[in-house]
Amino acid sequence: MSAIKVVVQGALGKVGQEVVKAVSAEPEMQLVGAVDLKAKADTLALPDGSSVPLSSDLEHILTSFKPQVLVDFSIAQAAMSAARLATERGVNLVIGTTGLSPDDLKEIDRLARAHQVGAVVAPNFALGAVLMMHLAKIAAKYLDYAEIIELHHHLKVDAPSGTAQATARAMAAARGKPFLQPQGRPAASRGEVVEGVTIHSVRLPGLMAHQEVILGGPGQTLSIRHDTINRECYMPGVMLAIKEVLKRQGLVYGLDALLGL
Repeated sequence: MSAIKVVVQGALGKVGQEVVKAVSAEPEMQLVGAVDLKAKADTLALPDGSSVPLSSDLEHILTSFKPQVLVDFSIAQAAMSAARLATERGVNLVIGTTGLSPDDLKEIDRLARAHQVGAVVAPNFALGAVLMMHLAKIAAKYLDYAEIIELHHHLKVDAPSGTAQATARAMAAARGKPFLQPQGRPAASRGEVVEGVTIHSVRLPGLMAHQEVILGGPGQTLSIRHDTINRECYMPGVMLAIKEVLKRQGLVYGLDALLGL
């Protein structure tokens, strides 16, 4: 079987650089181009000493090198623009960009189905984070109160994180109703409430990506925590999504769907 042709958007970002390295090292894949708004050169050097075309113009890269899959780790606005361009050209999507709205997801699904391609969008590609969310969904059925503390590096622009919001929604869906809130008037300092789950966001240098789900009931609490040590943790999930998206049509949301959870 021929190698899967891949283009990475956001290739100069911290996660994008890891994706470039991982795709380059994967025998079943071929990196054919890279895109980044900050691109100042025409080529991007790869770990093996070779290089691939680099541009700030996604349309040029898609048209010239005809990838099968576009991997996007950029910002929400750029990801949506990329989704429209890529699906029109029959290119499948793997999107790890956070900050996409429910309407954005509906549009991605519509575009993918209209052009008969697949799209995998995941709020988190770390396998441990996916398991954390899965375990939180199980626990949600048995305890009526829950809060989430999510901690990220100081350069993360969105808050609460996409993973935290997705976790809260998945937990509420698993129990079939929102969580209960403590009595009294909510204070602004308590954080943002999603489906009855108060989410506290921390942004500090020295952090990467961490999330703790705390559930409570009479006389007890249960904590489920995931810590990201480095950005390599996302790569097995991204590689899985690249391989699986070719078998799909329309939107698949969340890595758990690919893992059978």
